[in-house]
Amino acid sequence: MLTITDTALDVSPLRASMLDWYDANARILPWRQSPGLGGEGDPYRIWVSEVMLQQTTVPHALPYFEKFMALWPTVRDLAAAPNERVMAEWAGLGYYSRARNLLKCAREVVSEYGGVFPANETALLTLPSFGPYTAAAVMSFAFSKAANVVDGNIERVMSRLYAVKTPMPAAKPVLRDLAGRWVRDDRARDWPQALMDLANAVCRPKSPLCMLCPLREACAGFAEGNPEVYPVKTAKAPKPVRYGVAFLIVSDAGFIVERRPDKGLLGGMLGLPHLEWRGEVWEDDMISFPSPRKRGEGVWVNIGTYDHVFTHFALKQQVWRIELNAVEMSDFLRQHNQYQLLPWADKKALPTVFGKALKMGFK
Repeated sequence: MLTITDTALDVSPLRASMLDWYDANARILPWRQSPGLGGEGDPYRIWVSEVMLQQTTVPHALPYFEKFMALWPTVRDLAAAPNERVMAEWAGLGYYSRARNLLKCAREVVSEYGGVFPANETALLTLPSFGPYTAAAVMSFAFSKAANVVDGNIERVMSRLYAVKTPMPAAKPVLRDLAGRWVRDDRARDWPQALMDLANAVCRPKSPLCMLCPLREACAGFAEGNPEVYPVKTAKAPKPVRYGVAFLIVSDAGFIVERRPDKGLLGGMLGLPHLEWRGEVWEDDMISFPSPRKRGEGVWVNIGTYDHVFTHFALKQQVWRIELNAVEMSDFLRQHNQYQLLPWADKKALPTVFGKALKMGFK
């Protein structure tokens, strides 16, 4: 039985069983090579997929990945893309600083490396969007180099194999060390992907299918009878709540948006006009509407409030709506040059927090 003190354990037989399982059960993903296939993969496709998969799931990321590859099939294509177009296509994936860093990295790979990703982990770590995980993933998946690739899925497998009692996130260095004991030159690309697929299909966060696991007999968490308790987590503090007001200014041709500052939350994205997100509710008599028409004239309508959760806070946002005819919309745009009219066909360019407001206005 594995324990956290088994530093000299020969994991080779277990690793072989795990890779046999992967050969029979590997997921087919558009950025992956088939199990056991030698040679190099495409570091560009792998890098884009890994950045997209941060903080989201494979099913959610897949259509975004396919659209990106259709629009920008190479790193040179992405580097030449307009910022606004890339940000618009990223809308819905969240964590928009990733999209900005994606562009920065593509342009640096083109300018500094001639459009070829360096096959060196140290060099990759100097590029925007590359942290230790992404650099290790590209080294392993693209260049088939032995690298200690550790994401949340692999942390879960290791925490159960070794029954690590240290709670997260303090356990991360321990889990990284344990994962490193399994890294070999042999099938360096397949090994971390095998663990990821095991975590997806068998060693699931809830209701793990332990009887299907090729590592079951060596798993300390399984031996204890309750692998679901791993990884051990500390209780999360409740997120602070902020309150906002979003404005839907619409016409037959489209709706009003503004370009957000490059830095900060949702930087560089299009968004609806809105009031500051703050710790107190916006009462009706405190709201300043972005239009010469006033609420008292009966044209602004409060259509409700919706919830949205960001990484560091929860948002409760009122939505006020007004409809303008073509002449009124032209007048409005002349008076407020910080705004622009976005056609209805382009509504998917809005990040989710504002897309929810748009849906409320047109149920």
